Amino acid sequence: MSSLATMARRTARTIESGTPAHRDRAIDGLRALALLAVPTGHWLLGGFTLSSDGALHNASPLGTFAGLAPVSWVLQMLGIFFLVGGYASVLSYRRRKGSTRAWLGGRLARLGRPVLGVTAVWAALLPVLHFGFDVPVDTLRTASTLVIQPLWFVGVYTVVTALTPLCVRAARRLGVWAAAPLLGSVAVVDFLRYGPYADAVPSWLSLLNILPGWLFAYQLGVSWGEGRVTRRHAWGLLIGGAALFAALLLAFGYPASMVGVPGEARTNSHPPSLLVLALAAGQSGAAILLRDRLGRLLKRPALWAPVVVVNLSAMTILCWHQTAMLAAAVPASYLGEVPGLVGAPDSVGWILARLAWMPVFAGLLVLIGRYARGFESPWAGTGTGRRTLAGLLAAGFAVFALGLA
Repeated sequence: MSSLATMARRTARTIESGTPAHRDRAIDGLRALALLAVPTGHWLLGGFTLSSDGALHNASPLGTFAGLAPVSWVLQMLGIFFLVGGYASVLSYRRRKGSTRAWLGGRLARLGRPVLGVTAVWAALLPVLHFGFDVPVDTLRTASTLVIQPLWFVGVYTVVTALTPLCVRAARRLGVWAAAPLLGSVAVVDFLRYGPYADAVPSWLSLLNILPGWLFAYQLGVSWGEGRVTRRHAWGLLIGGAALFAALLLAFGYPASMVGVPGEARTNSHPPSLLVLALAAGQSGAAILLRDRLGRLLKRPALWAPVVVVNLSAMTILCWHQTAMLAAAVPASYLGEVPGLVGAPDSVGWILARLAWMPVFAGLLVLIGRYARGFESPWAGTGTGRRTLAGLLAAGFAVFALGLA
């Protein structure tokens, strides 16, 4: 144990000595916090039931324990992720040495490689699991849905990143208020789909919320990076966001959970509702106000080192954390119901057992990440044929996961 502690301290000192003095540790800390909230939320609030044929199906403890909804308020930190993404994009955009097109190409490639990697690997795994290990097709559909579920975020983040030059112009012209039209747009769509004319509104109208809903926090981050968000603005975001959040819950009947609950007709996050933006505004205000304090805290090498490690593995964590949970659940399904892993998530015992499984999922993610991190690096040695094959496999997996096959 002492040797492990010594190694950890040595690693922390090495990371500390290699950190540039100008590095904004608070931004990296906020990004790491938002990243870790994604697997934590999916692992804690996602479960499996076992059908008579031995197949796994998605379930959630929120269906039984509605009182757990506030947990989703804490773990839904995509607003923070988009905020710091916008802030970091401004700094990167200023430092670019080539054209805007080259800058965007580089950033989008870093997002796309890991997604292509995980979907191609799973496409190759599906026939092996089914024909080699007799894994039921329904289990494979459940697994595919879970794997592809977080990847919608990458698609949305890709689009908002491509809009960075426009966001910068808006921030320079309007400052923090550049995000206001996005909030208004989502409010109008919500009024149409949930208001007195809801029955006459087509269901596809809700899709209009996807871009402005997630661009809202990104635009706030861009304005922050441009120096157009003051502490007074941050207090306004915090208080205004909290007030709007409370009003939407108490007076307008928005679902309390920030994630979808099986069996519920309405969901807040897919696509984002006004409640998501209210939460993002409050979280953004708090993050901006706590930035200096967090930066001072992360000057401690023991705290800074894990932040660096998480940020270096950001896309690996996002793309592979569901695979880590499935790596435990699919083999366990052959044993029948396993507390906290396979079986209806409808008891306090399940919650306690799931908490005990969380370190196992984390360990499996670390193990998978040792090999999967290679997808984040440039594929310099990969020929056109292999890239084409990976693309075809990824497309096939997406079709299967979306139930179109």
